[in-house]
Amino acid sequence: MILVIVGIMVGLAAGFTLAYYILIPRAVKKVKDDLQNQLKAAKQDSESILKRANEEAEHLKKKALIEGREELHKLREEQEKEFKRDREELKQWEERISRREDNIDKKEETIEKARQQVENERIAVETMKEEAEKKLFHLSELTMEEARDIVLKRAEEIYEHDLAQKLKQLKDQYDEEGSRYAKWVIVNSIQRYAADYTGDVTVSTVSLPSDEMKGRIIGREGRNIRAFEKLTGSDLVIDDTPEVVVVSCFNPLRRAIAKMTLDKLVEDGRIHPARIEEMYEKSKKEIYNEIKEAGQEALMKVGIPSMHPELVKLLGRLKFRTSYGQNVLQHSIEVAHLAALMASELGLNVDKVKRGAILHDIGKAVDHEIEGSHSIIGGEIAKRFGEKNQVVNMIQYHHGETEAITPEAVLVAAADAVSASRPGARRESLDMYIKRLESLENIATGFKHIEKAYAIQAGREIRVIVEPEKVDDILAEKLAMDIAKKIEEELEYPGVIKVTVIRERRSVSYAS
Repeated sequence: MILVIVGIMVGLAAGFTLAYYILIPRAVKKVKDDLQNQLKAAKQDSESILKRANEEAEHLKKKALIEGREELHKLREEQEKEFKRDREELKQWEERISRREDNIDKKEETIEKARQQVENERIAVETMKEEAEKKLFHLSELTMEEARDIVLKRAEEIYEHDLAQKLKQLKDQYDEEGSRYAKWVIVNSIQRYAADYTGDVTVSTVSLPSDEMKGRIIGREGRNIRAFEKLTGSDLVIDDTPEVVVVSCFNPLRRAIAKMTLDKLVEDGRIHPARIEEMYEKSKKEIYNEIKEAGQEALMKVGIPSMHPELVKLLGRLKFRTSYGQNVLQHSIEVAHLAALMASELGLNVDKVKRGAILHDIGKAVDHEIEGSHSIIGGEIAKRFGEKNQVVNMIQYHHGETEAITPEAVLVAAADAVSASRPGARRESLDMYIKRLESLENIATGFKHIEKAYAIQAGREIRVIVEPEKVDDILAEKLAMDIAKKIEEELEYPGVIKVTVIRERRSVSYAS
């Protein structure tokens, strides 16, 4: 039994040995050979696939190249056909233009020949005329001037009485008709346009909520009222009249600004020098806006569509200008209407007349700033802002300072005279009064180092503000005496004029 077991074990051992050294290597080799064969086959398959792919790509490339060439050839053929059509059309246009040029050249040649023929005939006629005149004068032994003088003298001798009589008849007839027609035109124009006038005054009243407000307007030791009067150039009259303060100033523009400033201060309730300055600047801006609106409204009333903005502003300033008590802006509007009505009756240029008439007193808006007559100044201003020479002539002619170049200029002058001479339109004393106040201010500003000068109290006082850096207290006293002396020498005035020289210096600093 043991031997059997041993034999079995020896057999198993021999089998394992045989399998390890003979069978297993053979199996491994076989597997390895199979793997190598499979790898080789796979490599051959991949090379075959890659080759086919390259061949297919090359085929697609060639196909795309062929298709692109065909498309390019097709486009080139279409472009060449289009170019060919364009060349044919251009050639046709060139042929048409060439034919037209040939026709024009032929017509020019024909015209030139005709013109030359006419010129030759004219020269021949002139030559014949000269020869005939020479023969005539040779036969009569007279020159052309002598023959003309003889004929005219003979005709004058024969018909002198008849011509004089006829001339007198025509003159009387046209004088009578002209006078009658001129009166009819003026009367008809005045009837068609009638405006009311209200004489301007030199004072304005401001209503107060209570008499306690008067003390606040005056301020501590009068500082508020002094600041107000100095800033506005007007005079505040505070008397026993209940709840009323009077603003007095001969300059309507200053008076309007002062009144508006005081109205705002009363409404606000806070009255002190800084607040007065603030309200004054605000009121001045509003008044200047009102000036612009007044100018635009005047143009609208007259019917003028457009004008330079600076002329519109100057026209609006005439609202605060008076002449012999007559408001200059209302006067200008009336002159424009009257001149336009007369121009329509006479068949003249209505639009041109309106433009010249509404601007005829524009120089009065700045005549206190520029030396010279307001009509000449106004014409130069209008010319500077693009108005035509005919309009400029209307402005400068209306007081006869230049010669009229158009009938419209005469109409503007006539309309100005009609408007000014209407009953109640003007007061000469007011104009003389205003001129006296202006002269008073001009005398004061004629001295050195004067910043501003205001005539107040109806011309009974002149307040002069000097430059504090250049005038000390001693010079201020001397300046007051010099101004008073010059006023005595150059002005005629009733009563006494008080000269007040104000020297004020302000130092301002801010803490932050």
